[in-house]
Amino acid sequence: MKHATFADLGVSEVVASELAQRGIAKPFAVQSMVIPDVLAGHDVLAQSPTGSGKTLAFGVPMVERIKDSDARPSALVLAPTRELASQIVDDLRPIAHARALSIAAVYGGAGIVKQARLAGRAHILVATPGRLMDLIERRDVSLKQIRLLVLDEADRMLDMGFRPVVDKIVKMCARERQTLLFSATLQGEVGKVAKAYTSDARRHEHAHSEERKGDVEHRFVTVAHEGKVGRLVAELNEAERGLTLVFVRTKRGADRLVKRLASSRVQAVAMHGDKSQGQRERALANFESGVVDTLVATDVAARGIDVAGITHVINYDIPATRDDYVHRIGRTARAGASGVGVTLVTHEQKRELAGMIGGLGLQRELALGGLAGDRTNGRKGAGQRPGASRRRGRAPARA
Repeated sequence: MKHATFADLGVSEVVASELAQRGIAKPFAVQSMVIPDVLAGHDVLAQSPTGSGKTLAFGVPMVERIKDSDARPSALVLAPTRELASQIVDDLRPIAHARALSIAAVYGGAGIVKQARLAGRAHILVATPGRLMDLIERRDVSLKQIRLLVLDEADRMLDMGFRPVVDKIVKMCARERQTLLFSATLQGEVGKVAKAYTSDARRHEHAHSEERKGDVEHRFVTVAHEGKVGRLVAELNEAERGLTLVFVRTKRGADRLVKRLASSRVQAVAMHGDKSQGQRERALANFESGVVDTLVATDVAARGIDVAGITHVINYDIPATRDDYVHRIGRTARAGASGVGVTLVTHEQKRELAGMIGGLGLQRELALGGLAGDRTNGRKGAGQRPGASRRRGRAPARA
């Protein structure tokens, strides 16, 4: 059922008014699905991609269900990365303040003493699992009175190895609580976790509507290892390029690539887990504003980045898994825009990559890039001319 306004969903006038002042007048599909169930007190499992409006889907009813006289904290949002935690707080702070509620984020890479002070005052706490456990062990925070728990991007938290810590955190929360779990998938291990953490949950599965999907041009470029930087520079010098996200596998690789690009007169900034929070925030701010139009990032650091206007995603290093490919390329072509996803593949990696993403419906693109033979019969593309596909098509999925 479609809802024309947030008021139709049962949202209070003060929160709806605050959203309207920010230009948010009509709920997105996932918000229409989830908000009524959360307001009614149900546990919720939601399969929804980044960029679909899921933060407000859990944030709006959360601020409605928490009172300023409640214990601090009464609500907890777990997120896999510091960038996502910070973004959630930025998105929810205005509506929380409209209800006289305080909200704070805690994550690694920042001063723990200040975070402990803010966490102790917050009605709503947004946290990465590791830093939250640090605060709990210091006895700066107690979760005994958490009555609303949100696990955002649960699939990524599991991928990053947070399952044992998250299990401990969930057990520390009040037994009589409401639990909301959001994930790109509700299958496999995530499904088991969802069942263990929730009770009689309402389940919703949401994908981007066709009008919000953009066209992605998937290109696969075969290069010699020693020619990767040169080819990347050529891609970055394309006249039609806008903001570009370049993926590498390692932190050292990100810093090294930024230096090598600088020697070719291409300005870029790196973002990875060894950077301080201030450095990461400055890098992201410069990238989002266009001061620097190339951001080199690792997969973990890029999780939670939702920057409008990314026209190109370039896999300088091939992804480790098919899901990583989908998450990476999903950073472009958002909200109906078009985008380009380029993957640089060495001759030795052709078979590995073709096998990895062979089920994404990109057979023609793989063939045009000289990779089809590697997936089908194990050959290393002999007789194929190295090249790049330039066919546009629907992105196979969204990050």
